[in-house]
Amino acid sequence: QVQLVESGGGLVQAGGSLRLSCAASGRFFSLSVMGWYRQAPGKQRELVATISSDGIVNYADSVKGRFTISRDNAKNTIYLQMNSLKPEDTAVYLCNADRSWDGIHWGRGTQVTVSS
Repeated sequence: QVQLVESGGGLVQAGGSLRLSCAASGRFFSLSVMGWYRQAPGKQRELVATISSDGIVNYADSVKGRFTISRDNAKNTIYLQMNSLKPEDTAVYLCNADRSWDGIHWGRGTQVTVSS
């Protein structure tokens, strides 16, 4: 099993920045595909960004050029650097681990609120 704990959310003005972290417990973190998703009130959960075990990244079109996902395998942690935030980025941001041997795991999320 793996536990994922997100941190770094908060309230920020439009145009500001936040850095989210997701710490993972358990073994074989470096082998996991990790990702950030978000869910706004009344909307479906959507992909924000993913990073593979060898560092290949993928972003939703809505965040390209503004958000950067990274990982530190020595710390079992992934990050999401969010710049030029917009009110439409307001959501609960959830960390995700996709492990080929035991499936998909989710954190509880961290709230990001962007005021206009």
